[in-house]
Amino acid sequence: MSGEQDEVLDVLRGVWSARGQDASDIEEACGTTRSCKKMADVGFNRLAEEGEGDLQAAWRATLAREGKLKNPGGGSVRDLVLGSAEPR
Repeated sequence: MSGEQDEVLDVLRGVWSARGQDASDIEEACGTTRSCKKMADVGFNRLAEEGEGDLQAAWRATLAREGKLKNPGGGSVRDLVLGSAEPR
């Protein structure tokens, strides 16, 4: 950590100590600060299940619904994001 971050932590610990709080009180009030790293069940399959069953079509529909689809006819991911490489 940088010196500034260490200083901020020292101030917070001082405030917590003055208020009679400890780590368990903070965790109870704020929840755990640990994050889940299990990525086995993370994916976009539900997006396809909600639509036509085709993940690519589901993404196109989502982008179109949000007004982010620049090339409704299809093409590559680059074309979807940046638009066609053809001059306008």
